[in-house]
Amino acid sequence: MASTTIRVSQQTRALIHALAKADGLSMQETVARAVEAYRRHRLLRETNAAYAALHADPAARVDWARDRDAWDETLADGLEDLK
Repeated sequence: MASTTIRVSQQTRALIHALAKADGLSMQETVARAVEAYRRHRLLRETNAAYAALHADPAARVDWARDRDAWDETLADGLEDLK
């Protein structure tokens, strides 16, 4: 796997080292896991913000509910043919 160098403060490096040691991981794997956790956190935060905006707009909420209900009706389409 290719690698590169990033600059972090000595305090951050010490924290990465301590976390890696505690979990029995390399520092590289610890940073990779931390970045992935941050990416997921951002995704959830952005999703929650989008739902909050949706629910704050009554017309958009009605449209969304209509679309959701239409898709729900298709969930079982064709399944009875598989019996």
